[in-house]
Amino acid sequence: MPISPEVLLEASGLLGRASAYEAGPADAIDGVRPRVVVEPDSPEAVASVLAWASRERLAVVLRGNGTKLGWGRRPSNIDLIVTTRRLNQVTAHQHGDLTATVQAGATVRTLNQELAQRGQWLPIDVTFNDATVGGTIAVNDSGPLRHRHGTPRDLLIGVRLAMTDGRVVKAGGNVVKNVAGYDLGKLMSGSFGTLAAIVSATFKLAPLPASSATLVASYGEPEELARAVAAVASSQLEPVALDVHVTVGRGSAGLAGVNGAASSYELLVQFASTREVVDLQIDDVARLLAADRSEVARDADEADRWREHRERESMQPGSVIKMSWLPASLLSVVGLLQEIARSGANSVGLVGRAGVGSGIVRVDADLTTQVKAIERLRASAVVGHVVVVRADPDVKTRADVWGPSGDAAAILRAVKRAFDPAGILNADRGPV
Repeated sequence: MPISPEVLLEASGLLGRASAYEAGPADAIDGVRPRVVVEPDSPEAVASVLAWASRERLAVVLRGNGTKLGWGRRPSNIDLIVTTRRLNQVTAHQHGDLTATVQAGATVRTLNQELAQRGQWLPIDVTFNDATVGGTIAVNDSGPLRHRHGTPRDLLIGVRLAMTDGRVVKAGGNVVKNVAGYDLGKLMSGSFGTLAAIVSATFKLAPLPASSATLVASYGEPEELARAVAAVASSQLEPVALDVHVTVGRGSAGLAGVNGAASSYELLVQFASTREVVDLQIDDVARLLAADRSEVARDADEADRWREHRERESMQPGSVIKMSWLPASLLSVVGLLQEIARSGANSVGLVGRAGVGSGIVRVDADLTTQVKAIERLRASAVVGHVVVVRADPDVKTRADVWGPSGDAAAILRAVKRAFDPAGILNADRGPV
């Protein structure tokens, strides 16, 4: 059917409850331009536009601030983008209970700025400053703080959803010890907007630490890095983050790659507590690791270090791939990256949660080599859950973003049919 902003607002009953405009080049996803962008002003208005789109069989993509729209398969067609931009309020902060309820369009950064006034925060670190709460839940995005605090899924205690049949439903509650309703929050975490629109969420919070510091240790060989990670993991130390950054040049097992790209192996260990406890643990970890090169970052320098660390691989050219591994297999993971570098990549980088066994790999190479690298990772017994989060559209057509779903395929399709019978959500970008 012909769609214009005026037709959409009138036909869906959203006059006075939403704004809409014709999509432009900036709204395109992997080069595919939507027809109309609609901005509802309430959860009920979001549900109304989804119900209308479902009746009309229109392909819909849900959008917060668009920081991760490049994630997923390349869509063949997009009719509507439904954005949560106008749903951006912190609706409740029960500071005595350490919980907060926030609308999906608010950014994680804005939420934490408001919570900080009460000495609290949502301990989620995101790569993009403009990442919204709803988008962060939808992709279950997490950073170095996952080592101590887990992922958004682990901190979520309640969720409110706009469904494709026009209903607004709620699951969970507003307190940590809660058993009300089905645990839809965990189902929505990592669903990539394929099942319903998240319109608000309730989280358990944490007190802001009084002090923090990070030891940054550099090594010349991957074996040294692996030994350092194992030493921290088996100690009595309690870091809030234990991250590695590995860069491997072609043909390189050590510091110098034959293609001119240097290889490096870095460990970041962060502690957060009172100043006295932080100082003691920094001294202890420095003695434990006894690295040839190390430094301690604090205050603004520490914040800059972690920002640069989160952005290191995700902001550079090439394919960006999420994957997991057994924490004890770090050395084998580095060996796999070296193999990929020797196969023709300019460089291969890893930013990962060493204590958890999860992170992202970036492969800088020609498109054919990027595809082969993805296939090699999926064929390996060392890593698992290999998902391409960013790549050239040509790479996405040659190597499926999500990979084989295996025995779970039938279950995933059944869940999709139950929540989105008309199949309108996410424009076949996946994962279901």
